[in-house]
Amino acid sequence: MTSTSAGGPAAAFVSFFPLILIFVIFYFLMIRPQQRRIKEQQATIAAVKKGDEVVTAGGIKGRITRVTDDEAEVEIAPGTRVRVVKSTLSQVLTRSAKPAND
Repeated sequence: MTSTSAGGPAAAFVSFFPLILIFVIFYFLMIRPQQRRIKEQQATIAAVKKGDEVVTAGGIKGRITRVTDDEAEVEIAPGTRVRVVKSTLSQVLTRSAKPAND
């Protein structure tokens, strides 16, 4: 006597269902929120304007003095200005924030 195994598409779906469920949960808990944060960050950086206080990816704080399409001029000390690529700005602080030494 030989035993027949219950094969077919239904058995394959049942065996892959846990993997599909894990991927769906992973998407909604990890991937989707991260994409939303990235879009918000890009919109914030694109809307930077003169007078905003920013932090670069290197950790340098300064105030925007001039903005072009790809670059921003940041005053990091009185009379010291550097040009940075806008995509390297990591955070835009509020305009009302005051530096500690003022």
